[in-house]
Amino acid sequence: MYRRGHGVPQDDAKALQLWRKAAAQGNAGAQNNLGFMYERGLRVTQDYAEAVRWYRKAAEQGDAQAQHNLGVMYGNGKGVPQDDAEALKWYRKAAEQGYAKAQNDLGLMYVKGRGVPQDDAEALKWSRKAAEQGYAEAQYSIGLMYNKGIGVPQDYAKALQWYRKAAEQGYALAQSTLGSMYGRGEGVPQDYAEAVGWWRKAAEQGVASAQFILGFTYYKGEGVPQDYVQAHMWFTLSLLDSPPGEHKHTGDYRHMSVESRHMSVKSRDIIAKMMTPAQISEAQKLAREWKPK
Repeated sequence: MYRRGHGVPQDDAKALQLWRKAAAQGNAGAQNNLGFMYERGLRVTQDYAEAVRWYRKAAEQGDAQAQHNLGVMYGNGKGVPQDDAEALKWYRKAAEQGYAKAQNDLGLMYVKGRGVPQDDAEALKWSRKAAEQGYAEAQYSIGLMYNKGIGVPQDYAKALQWYRKAAEQGYALAQSTLGSMYGRGEGVPQDYAEAVGWWRKAAEQGVASAQFILGFTYYKGEGVPQDYVQAHMWFTLSLLDSPPGEHKHTGDYRHMSVESRHMSVKSRDIIAKMMTPAQISEAQKLAREWKPK
């Protein structure tokens, strides 16, 4: 209640104090929460090893959330040496209890062949379990499998169905991909106006690829009135905090490929030549003042 500010003023320090008392008495939920505080550095000095210690205490009592959290620590090598086999073990324990996040991450381990032989059928099985509980990232993963024909026959209509489930929950990558489905007419009649609506939702959450596409739609006037100021702004935003790197469907969606970054820079430079200094200044101001939703 103190952590969330429900019925009392929000107070992380008070929450930490109470969780510490309960954790010392062996309460698994409190041990997991204490681990979270150490992992994030909330009212304590960030300490991954201490986070792992508390996650492990709760995980060994069968707490599914702690088992998943411990798996994440092993998967990322935080507080412990990186170990895919250990990550897999803890994900599986939590997944078998029905914990959706663990089911999704277990599915991703099978997709990538991390700690286990690569197996698309197993990946689909675990992702579906999480998706059917309404877990948006898993719904997106299943959409991607149908879209690409991974472990299932390629089926754009089914891909669209799963992408939409995730997108309607606000999952940004699903919103961006759903926009692209409408833009290309895959599994649905081509509809630029609908595409732009979904790209905008993703772009407003900071998805760099969606920001680039939105810039291009304003540049071309496809699905929106042509607007060079808006185009320049979105091209600029797509480059902010976006170091070169491969775009991963479960990773940091601020990352763009090197090729995409070059395209954003080139497109912005081309459009700047068609704008007045006042328009460029306005676009730059809008980009500076923009905040993600």
